[in-house]
Amino acid sequence: MIRMPVLPHRLPPRWHWPALLCLVALSLAAGLGLREPSPPDEPRFVLAAQHMVASGDWLVPHRGSEFYAEKPPVFMWLQAVCYVVVGHWRVAFLLPSWLAAIATLWLTWDLTRRLWNRRIATYAAAALWVCLQFGLQARRGQIDMVLVAMTTLSLWGLLRHLLRGPDRRALWIGAFAAGLGTVTKGVGFLPLLAVLPWLAARRIGSVCGERQHAAADLPGAAAAFLAGTAIWLGPLLVALAQRGDPALLAYAHELLFRQTAERYVDAWHHRQPAWYYLQVIATLWLPGALLLPWLLPAWWRRLRRGDARTIVLLGWSLLVLAFFTASPGKREVYLFPALPALCVAAAPLLPGLLARAGVRRVLAAYLAAAALVALYLAIGGLSGLDGRVQTLAAQRGIDADALHRFLLGLLAIGLTGLLLAAASPLLRIGTVLTLFTAAVWATYGLALAPALDAAASARALMARVGARIGPDAELGMVAWREQNLLQADRPATDFGFRQPWHLQWRAAVAWAAAAPRSRWLFVLEEALSPCVARADAVPIGASNRHEWLLVPGTAVDRDCVTPPFAAAAGDAD
Repeated sequence: MIRMPVLPHRLPPRWHWPALLCLVALSLAAGLGLREPSPPDEPRFVLAAQHMVASGDWLVPHRGSEFYAEKPPVFMWLQAVCYVVVGHWRVAFLLPSWLAAIATLWLTWDLTRRLWNRRIATYAAAALWVCLQFGLQARRGQIDMVLVAMTTLSLWGLLRHLLRGPDRRALWIGAFAAGLGTVTKGVGFLPLLAVLPWLAARRIGSVCGERQHAAADLPGAAAAFLAGTAIWLGPLLVALAQRGDPALLAYAHELLFRQTAERYVDAWHHRQPAWYYLQVIATLWLPGALLLPWLLPAWWRRLRRGDARTIVLLGWSLLVLAFFTASPGKREVYLFPALPALCVAAAPLLPGLLARAGVRRVLAAYLAAAALVALYLAIGGLSGLDGRVQTLAAQRGIDADALHRFLLGLLAIGLTGLLLAAASPLLRIGTVLTLFTAAVWATYGLALAPALDAAASARALMARVGARIGPDAELGMVAWREQNLLQADRPATDFGFRQPWHLQWRAAVAWAAAAPRSRWLFVLEEALSPCVARADAVPIGASNRHEWLLVPGTAVDRDCVTPPFAAAAGDAD
């Protein structure tokens, strides 16, 4: 059998990591500023950040007229600070995730370098980069990429101390990052669980020499952890003591108890079966998940040899999996903090695995399959042969021009993937996957996301609202979504977000009745009150899979009382 020659890397080995970092930074930065915040989470965070900048109140985030008590404000602080620096919300709302992605990649590389060497470290960073979930979160204006940067920083500090220490400064940095992560999103403390597999490794003698005494420094980390939590909890406790405000007390109780402990123990949404995270690993961790048949036995051999690095990294990852599996409420992003650690654990095995013909064939098949799926969707949609594409676009309120541009972007991804798959016998498969991932996320930023932006962000819908009511009218909102308030072309009056719809209507009726000829209500169709003359309501369009209406103030019966709805308003957090 004739073997195809493999082209050597043209860059010297010392340039592999800088080249990878530059490629990642540029491909993730492509398209910054070309789209608005889109559901599910981005608009609510930007609303809170905008309120902070406009009001000067940075302690308690707001969603419209209400406190936003589902998440602490740290991520919104970062968005607000980025806006103060760059002066443009379209850029500022994504900058924290971009910076966190670069930081996570560097921390993964540096931790692997310290545990093994520079060559292995580049494999760890590249493995993290090509996994789908990393790019998805790096491209979203959500908390989770920032959280993972903090949990990875915490592991970086803790493992430097436990496996390569003693290094008290690294320990304190790790503990501080865990505390700061906890007040960014409640699970930020999880890196501290790495002590448990470290104790197991110590018990079997895998940790030797002076590192045996590293446990004596662990109590000192408590102060650093509390200092991290005090970044936000400190000002909140001071405000509670000074103000005595019942609304502030209710906010603190909701966030610290219901949205953390109760949400974990007895989740009221996102309920999933125990095996849910196996599905997440098998899909969002591609193509890395394809290597598990080779990685699992290799890891087992290292565990049997008592490799402390593998024991701690895999042990901690399994603890994270068990922690989130135990809760009835599950989302795919919850498991994301374990991905960098698993890439570090896999990195020393990757040079050997990627040299195997079977592994190369599996990864090349994955690349070809991804390219063919993109081509199938693009060609089917552009030619009209696959009517499902147009049907889905209509449901989402995507117009024909936007759909055309989106499908052209998919076509570019598919063609690039096929070209790289064809080149895989000549290039190293790791290099091919790295380049394909960069092409995917650059195309996403420059073409795919901007094409869908008008529909996904509700920008087009709210532009129609502004044009229909005219520049001098006032706008009120009932049963609204965060993107509607964010994209409104004028200051809008809301009557609560989490308030039941009938209570929103009672306030809205009084508001509209005060100036019926100049005030309009924007309302979800299914939440229309019987106190409105249905024939006078104006259908204004579909957005985010919902139909929306405009109700002139003159169509509202001021003497009517809206009864409770069968379905009430709720928070999608």
